Amino acid sequence: MKIGLRILLGYFLIVGLAAWFLLNVFVQQVKPGVRGALEDTLVDTAQVLAAAVADDMQAGRLEHSPLLDSLRGSLAKGLDMKISGVPKDRLHYRIYLTDAAGIVRFDSSGRDVGQDYSRWNDVYLTLRGRYGARSTREYAEDDASTVMYVAAPVRAEGRIIGVLTVAKPIASVQAFIERSQRRILSQGAVLLGVSLLIGIAVTFWLARALHRLTDYVAAVQAGRKAVLPALGKTEIGTLGAALEAMRVKLEGKEYVETLMHTLAHELKSPIAAIQAAAELMQEDMPEQERRHFLANIQSQNARQRQLIDRLLALVRLEKQQRLDAPETVDLAQLLRQAASDCSASLAARGLDLQVQPAEADGAPEAALRVQGDALLLRQALGNLLDNAIGFAPAGSRIMLAVRRQGDQAEIAVTDGGPGIPAYAAERLFERFYSLPRPDGAKSTGLGLPFVREVASLHGGSVDVGNADQGGCRAVLRLPLPLRL
Repeated sequence: MKIGLRILLGYFLIVGLAAWFLLNVFVQQVKPGVRGALEDTLVDTAQVLAAAVADDMQAGRLEHSPLLDSLRGSLAKGLDMKISGVPKDRLHYRIYLTDAAGIVRFDSSGRDVGQDYSRWNDVYLTLRGRYGARSTREYAEDDASTVMYVAAPVRAEGRIIGVLTVAKPIASVQAFIERSQRRILSQGAVLLGVSLLIGIAVTFWLARALHRLTDYVAAVQAGRKAVLPALGKTEIGTLGAALEAMRVKLEGKEYVETLMHTLAHELKSPIAAIQAAAELMQEDMPEQERRHFLANIQSQNARQRQLIDRLLALVRLEKQQRLDAPETVDLAQLLRQAASDCSASLAARGLDLQVQPAEADGAPEAALRVQGDALLLRQALGNLLDNAIGFAPAGSRIMLAVRRQGDQAEIAVTDGGPGIPAYAAERLFERFYSLPRPDGAKSTGLGLPFVREVASLHGGSVDVGNADQGGCRAVLRLPLPLRL
């Protein structure tokens, strides 16, 4: 499982459990809260009515009490109103009044007058000076039929002469309970949704930073040019900076060791040749031989200088991770400049360089432009032409062509030389590896590695292989800018 998905699942699990716990508590507390508010209202109502009916009860005129008649009439009336969107069609109160013995003397419903209520908690407790209340189901198997009863003592001359009870069914406020629960659940769902979106955003941000860092590590491991991405001033950014510093130190140490070994190996041959020629020149010899050995010393010295110069150029290029200031490079002009640079070498070998314009996909030559470093591209193309000139038979033709191939520009250099032997195909891009040229000269073996680094720096590639019609064909591929 990817780390981004793990983070998201862990985050959502924590948020989901917390939200579920809170929502469950809120939903479960709605009903007790409403019941508590209802009981408080019933207490106030019972106390007020008990005080109002005390005189009539003490005087024994309950049957003709204007207050009780008014209550009976009011409770029987219908209503047509809405409370917070919940319809209300009647009063849900039931009021009954008992004497000191618990016998019902008044019942607004008219059904239990004369019944003995002395054992019901609301009456029993109130007659004994305590708070009397009860919740009783109208139907034993139906919790929704619960009715809440709250009583208040009827007092006269300091003693309790009766009990007034106000009752209200829980079902009358059930709509408010359910609406509150639905609203809590719906808002909770919105909260979970927003939390999920935040979790996805945070996970995407973390996973993106980690993915960019792992891509960078993979590129370094593969030996490709890699630039540490911008990771911000976070722990991931600190980790990336530490990896970059470690990479620079390790690569620098390994690079220097490898470079010193290979350079020492390559310089042994010209140094030995110069040493041998110098020792021979110390003896008496004909002038012609002396000139021959002197020319050999100069040739080997030039080879050393060329080797060092090209190696330094390659080192600078290998250490460069990206182009500092890319510019638009016209490939048609680049080919003409490269052809002009090698005109002297072509003339010395009697070679003909033919430059072919780009016509593939109907693209005119002048339309092929890339973003890059014109000088590096010119040097890379010059190295490919130097190789072609070195291996092409005298008097033959070298083809230099450019064309569009999909979203890339391909620059191909083809010669009519002997081609590449099978044993050398896998080693062409190794530093200091070179094949013997037809004239016996030996190159530095740094030209193709330089071309590969230039191509990599531009986001392209280079391939060298045998051409179908014979000879060698080197192809430099460069990405083209997006066409709008």
